[in-house]
Amino acid sequence: MALNTTNPTHTNAWAALKAHFEDIKDTHLSQWFLTHPNRAEKMTIKWDDFYVDYSKNRVDDKTLELLLKLADETQLGEAIQKQFSGEAINETEKREVLHTALRAPKSASVFVNGTNVIPEIHNVKNQIGTFSNEVINGVRKGFTGKPFTDIVNIGIGGSDLGPAMVVDALQYYKNHLNTHFVSNVDGDHVNEILKKLNPETTLFVVVSKTFTTQETLSNAMTIKAWFLKHAAMEDIAKHFVAVSTNIEKVKDFGIAEANIFPMWDWVGGRFSLWGSVGLSICLSVGPDNFDKLLLGAHKMDTHFKNEDFGKNIPVILALLGIWYNNFFNAQTEAIIPYSQYLNQFATYLQQANMESNGKSVDRTGKTVNYQTGGIVWGEPGTNSQHAFFQLIHQGTKLIPCDFIGFVKSLYGNVEHQDKLMSNFIAQTEALMKGKSKEAAINELKAQNLAENEIHKLAPYKVFEGNKPTTTILIDQLTPESLGKLIALYEHKIFVQGVIWDVYSYDQFGVELGKQLANTILKEFGSVQADNGHDASTQGIINFYKRLKTS
Repeated sequence: MALNTTNPTHTNAWAALKAHFEDIKDTHLSQWFLTHPNRAEKMTIKWDDFYVDYSKNRVDDKTLELLLKLADETQLGEAIQKQFSGEAINETEKREVLHTALRAPKSASVFVNGTNVIPEIHNVKNQIGTFSNEVINGVRKGFTGKPFTDIVNIGIGGSDLGPAMVVDALQYYKNHLNTHFVSNVDGDHVNEILKKLNPETTLFVVVSKTFTTQETLSNAMTIKAWFLKHAAMEDIAKHFVAVSTNIEKVKDFGIAEANIFPMWDWVGGRFSLWGSVGLSICLSVGPDNFDKLLLGAHKMDTHFKNEDFGKNIPVILALLGIWYNNFFNAQTEAIIPYSQYLNQFATYLQQANMESNGKSVDRTGKTVNYQTGGIVWGEPGTNSQHAFFQLIHQGTKLIPCDFIGFVKSLYGNVEHQDKLMSNFIAQTEALMKGKSKEAAINELKAQNLAENEIHKLAPYKVFEGNKPTTTILIDQLTPESLGKLIALYEHKIFVQGVIWDVYSYDQFGVELGKQLANTILKEFGSVQADNGHDASTQGIINFYKRLKTS
């Protein structure tokens, strides 16, 4: 086996963590700050333009010591080296896991089956850059000789979520091209996008490794039919490009072979935005900014690969997540970026995290006897404060939160940024400290309320506090800092998968529903009443068929 397999619950560290949890599970964070004045300094990592304060987590020095021992006992260090060196750690699919190679410099060497893949990666990168510059600068034109004004990315899952998130996050750095994303097989979705487009000035990027994905090919064929109402078949070569490995199917579609950008089996879809899948990113922000995105990710790769685990940001965040998931039984974790630009960041991480570590079988094929992947969700602040913070502050569930913020705004409005960041900082303090009943009563007294009214309202004004948060404070949102941030969470996912003893890079869980959907789709045109479905499913099929034809 490329990765060693260790049931984490059978380690000495796990047993010690269970006992330790019983000792400290009720300790209030405020008490730790009182008894350990240097706690914040000890539990802060300052790296490059990142300031990561994890002192508002329900851990002490012993907790961290035991969590780091757990990482050692599950042979995390060896796993990291195997990933970066190109071993086939995605064993169920017999593939390497080398999205890190996509952002490695030309001077690097990463071997797959005895061949250094870095030169090939940089050749494709140059192809992406040249093509993007030609489109951006108006050298490459549409079938009527007009420069392109709009780009449409047609993909789903990793071929959509990563590029869409990055383009949204880097709006400030965008050029004149309007970028759109078509993903859902919902026909209303694609038709709403088409309403906004001029066929003479729109470039379509079809992203599908096999060029057989139902949603992507359905949308591509619909768009192709729309385009051909305005243009000839030979014009497709000027307006459609593909990111795929299936050259023949792409050519059959009408796309010129010169406009096919290759993908590799050793990069999983949800980790693929760094290569040709990121073509729409490169078109949107230009090759220079795309290079900076990759540079930031590579810097985080180097930090993750080489830094001692005690000062290693992805490792620390991953261990904290395991502490809450497996010992506090926290079911979810919230990602709260205090930047509207990161509106899609939590959505992106949902796939990256839940598709990777949503597994119940370990690396020996046995059913696990412990919790694995957590549920990831979130929205930007301050909007989220007016949406779900009530539950985090005063609800019955423990929800660890990552707060992500930036010191400087991009447009330089200091007044707005101060208000935003005062909320960012205040929420972590409020979640940690809470508010006692005594403090609530004193506040109500200051409002000159009647005594009976004070005692009636006081319980509703109490905040338990002791809610864990991690603060990630970055100088400014740039392509480079975004690259670091995305790579940070990629590595966090990897660390947790190693410790949970699961394969993080396959996704067989998406297959069954697709298989059944293909069967049911055929039945929509059949008069056969019973195809072996359960009564509920058959009833829904019958109702749908009746209603759609009525």
